[in-house]
Amino acid sequence: MSGKSQKQVTDDLGVAMSTLSRWCSELAANGERAFVGSGNLQPEAEELRRLRRENEVLRQERDILKRGMLLRSTTADEPGYTWKEGSQRTGRSSRLISLELG
Repeated sequence: MSGKSQKQVTDDLGVAMSTLSRWCSELAANGERAFVGSGNLQPEAEELRRLRRENEVLRQERDILKRGMLLRSTTADEPGYTWKEGSQRTGRSSRLISLELG
């Protein structure tokens, strides 16, 4: 695009002719999406990123529901159970209420 020959470009960049040819082929096939980085992701990588995030959210929601069912199925008035507040670190700080058999 600069008007220089491919030989001049390879000399300026210090890359092999085969590398420049591959870059030109990728640009022709995929346009600006050919070059990953600077916020550009391949469609497959973008979908994988989105699915991983969705999976993490679903895991957190499942854990919240499990804790809610545990709290709902028992009451603090039942003998033999004590409530203990604490925190557990699983990558993120979170406040948990755990049920201990006492």
